[in-house]
Amino acid sequence: MANDVNHVILIGRLTRDLGNDDRSFGYVGNGQARANISIAVNRSRKEGDEWKDEVSYFDVTIWGKTAENLKPYLTKGKQVCVEGSLRQDRWEKDGQKFSKVVINANNVQLLGGKADGTGSSAGGAAPSFQPRTTFQNSSSSMPDYSNDYGSAGNDFPEDIPF
Repeated sequence: MANDVNHVILIGRLTRDLGNDDRSFGYVGNGQARANISIAVNRSRKEGDEWKDEVSYFDVTIWGKTAENLKPYLTKGKQVCVEGSLRQDRWEKDGQKFSKVVINANNVQLLGGKADGTGSSAGGAAPSFQPRTTFQNSSSSMPDYSNDYGSAGNDFPEDIPF
């Protein structure tokens, strides 16, 4: 018997800033954080000799530490990649049945940066980390291990202690 698959990956732009109101960001009964965002995904299709642009809008729910950590960076126009599964919410109001499909995010990645055209200030841009390429040669900052295992640094003893 084949297993069913419910997996979606979308790349789009946020349609609004993540606010501090209970609808867009809050904590559920067990203390877990929840962020509700909406993304716009653009697609071009050819109709005759012309290309037509189509936009689809998707609601996304982000849970836990991911929601808390991304909160300052989820600003309108920011490009994100969302990976998760589809969830159908159903409810009834005034005797009428309603249904909505929402993406339950497992992973959210911020794409682009300051130059992605969003016009966001430094407060809305994702942090940038650069690897350290130079080291201070003072004896207090880094110990010298160059002679522990030979002069070239790639000679290893026969008995490795792990």
